[in-house]
Amino acid sequence: MLHVRKIESLDLPELQPYRTMRRPLEHREQGIFVAEGEKVVRRLLQSQFPVVSVLLPEKWLADYEPLIAGRPESEIPVFVVTEKNVLEQLVGFAMYQGVLAVGRIPACPSLEEILKRSPSPRLFAAVEALTNAENLGAVVRNCAAFNTQALIVGETSSSPFLRRAVRNSMGTIFQLPIVETSCLVESLRELRAHGVRCIAAHPHVAGRTLDQADFKTDCCLVFGSEGHGISPAVLEMCDEAVAIPMPPTVDSLNVGAAAAVFLYEVNRQRGKF
Repeated sequence: MLHVRKIESLDLPELQPYRTMRRPLEHREQGIFVAEGEKVVRRLLQSQFPVVSVLLPEKWLADYEPLIAGRPESEIPVFVVTEKNVLEQLVGFAMYQGVLAVGRIPACPSLEEILKRSPSPRLFAAVEALTNAENLGAVVRNCAAFNTQALIVGETSSSPFLRRAVRNSMGTIFQLPIVETSCLVESLRELRAHGVRCIAAHPHVAGRTLDQADFKTDCCLVFGSEGHGISPAVLEMCDEAVAIPMPPTVDSLNVGAAAAVFLYEVNRQRGKF
């Protein structure tokens, strides 16, 4: 059911999440996130994620009415402003489309649950110390595109539910199971105990290159930080390290690009493409 309210300021208590978009820690403590952009908000409304509210320019209201009306929530507040530029003044930064929504972060599944519901050959990905939200969102999008069954986010990474991460994922985060672990090393240990090979995507190491690696059995691809790669402790927990072959004049690829290359190769070997 729609509950439409026209607004001229963000002073209402219900609009607090939009006023504090630049304070993500507060959102995390409240268990909420902000979705930004026409496609991202649309995909949130089409997902099973709980929706708290929607904030948009008046011209978008008719487009979103059917999606909001079809939601299972008894009532979703829809806050409407007359023009996008007014909305930009309210939130304090420029937006391309001016469509926003607040959703609730779902309960984090356990690795045991993920393993039980993931058929073999399993394909997981894990990230360590990924602090750039845009890069993390790109990894999420690649995982969804290439049949990854879950993404394990290490304790030193940014939250995948930061506004910019959600935006860069293009809303694919709403369809990809996310495990936020308090200890990536222990999570990899648990995967290995269940027969899942942990493969480090690690450039310029003594190991196999991508074309030499075998991805046909259960595996978890591990990606490191933008600046320092994979830490020694996490690398030690991996079964092997695999590198994308490239000239010595290039240190590495952006983690989003590297994830796409690795995940494509896994799918190619498994006959998905």
